[in-house]
Amino acid sequence: MPYDYQPFEYTAPPGLTAPEPRHKVVIVGAGPIGVAMALELANHGIPSVVLDDNNVVSVGSRAICWSKRSLEILDRLGVGEKSVEKGVTWKVGRTFHRDAEVFNFDLLPEAGHKMPAFVNLQQYYVEEYLVQAALANPLVDLRFKNKVVTVHQDADEARVDIETPDGLYSLSCAYLIACDGARSPVRHMMGLEFDGELFEERFLIADIEMTADTPSERWFWFEPTFHPGQSALLHKQPDNIYRIDLQLGWDTDPEEEKTPEKVIPRIEKVVGHSDFRLDWVSVYTFQCRRLQSFVHDRVLFVGDSAHVVSPFGARGGNGGLQDVDNLGWKLAAVLNGQAETSLLETYDAERTYGSDENIRNSTRSTRFMTPADGAERLFRDQVLALASKAPFARGWVNSGRLSVPCVYPDCGPDAPGLPAVSRPGAVAPDAPLDNGWLLSALGGKVTVLALGCKTADVPGAETLSVPVTDTIRARYLGDAAQAVYLIRPDQVVAARWKTPDAGTISAAIETIWRGK
Repeated sequence: MPYDYQPFEYTAPPGLTAPEPRHKVVIVGAGPIGVAMALELANHGIPSVVLDDNNVVSVGSRAICWSKRSLEILDRLGVGEKSVEKGVTWKVGRTFHRDAEVFNFDLLPEAGHKMPAFVNLQQYYVEEYLVQAALANPLVDLRFKNKVVTVHQDADEARVDIETPDGLYSLSCAYLIACDGARSPVRHMMGLEFDGELFEERFLIADIEMTADTPSERWFWFEPTFHPGQSALLHKQPDNIYRIDLQLGWDTDPEEEKTPEKVIPRIEKVVGHSDFRLDWVSVYTFQCRRLQSFVHDRVLFVGDSAHVVSPFGARGGNGGLQDVDNLGWKLAAVLNGQAETSLLETYDAERTYGSDENIRNSTRSTRFMTPADGAERLFRDQVLALASKAPFARGWVNSGRLSVPCVYPDCGPDAPGLPAVSRPGAVAPDAPLDNGWLLSALGGKVTVLALGCKTADVPGAETLSVPVTDTIRARYLGDAAQAVYLIRPDQVVAARWKTPDAGTISAAIETIWRGK
């Protein structure tokens, strides 16, 4: 096996022998989202207990495509550079119809960013890096083989009962965060259901180990000759592992399709030979659904426990990390007494907005890849035929709109004439500085970013002045001589002006903590 699955150590928790004091935060689920949540809270000085019923990283590659924004978030958590170093960096995607390339695209054609457009890295590596960081962090209490079996809450706290190899115990906390995946036991214990759409379509995921000279690109086929009438996807991963996705159709038997007798002949047709080893196989059903609300009093839902999307577009794990990014500083502010609990309502508002954008894009991709008979199929087929000849039609070809962070609406004041890429609600774009990178100097705090000018220090924020380079001008100033940006702790632009006074900036800072 290319990856050595080593179990994490189980330690009997103190709650087995005596009641534990109330914790600030208990997180259910030690996957990449749960551990990232704990590390993000730790960055804000908030301790947490992380409970997981397992003691090993996820088996199989699962989430593999980590977007530029996710890598920036992972960088704040201390594992971004390691992930890029191990992963397969890519930015070019190629789309084929049958055997002919219809078009290709470049996701990051410009220089001046610390992180690449995408890195392919198996989920088990990302989990391993995050767990290593968590085990080294005194504010994170990771407890493996601790299975949550009941959840209760009242106006003041949440409580969980936990099953371990040594018996049962209970914990209470100010807030419980459910990061326990698409089948979330916490969600089921609370009687909460997803709303949305389940598509009558299945795809096979197969990871194979083989030696090949394939470029680090995303290859997607509509109706390839090796898989007639269906769709296929190929991604390169580290350790000579290749991800292959094959559309199966709704009438197939998922268990039968996972057998080597079925999988291996299909893969042989894709790669043209049998010199490979089957590493991991799964069959999944397309679905685009979410909870109506991610905040349920003292219980908060993050990642797949809150929302699920079809995998094309890499919006699942990346969307979960954006949840972490949004919630961490807000929950810390509430727990530290810096903000009222109403600030958590903005987590719900902003991340349901982001989830709806992901669901909308994923739904459109699914319908284009698996069109219904009639108008949908006619449209899809005509677009594919036209795209190879007419450049204007290539934007209609939809093999999965790849994950980018959403722009939150109604975020704050905006000065006219400044570049759209850095508008309020958007993540502040990165840029190289003499001594590093701009995003490395932002995050974790409210920052007043002064460009081409000086501004007085304002209570409740740090002031950062950086030289105006060509990149800074292109991404933040445009034709303006100067500007002042207010950046939230999650590196999102909260407001921007050309010549603000201290009172205007202070009012915008108060709005950040007060929420909408």
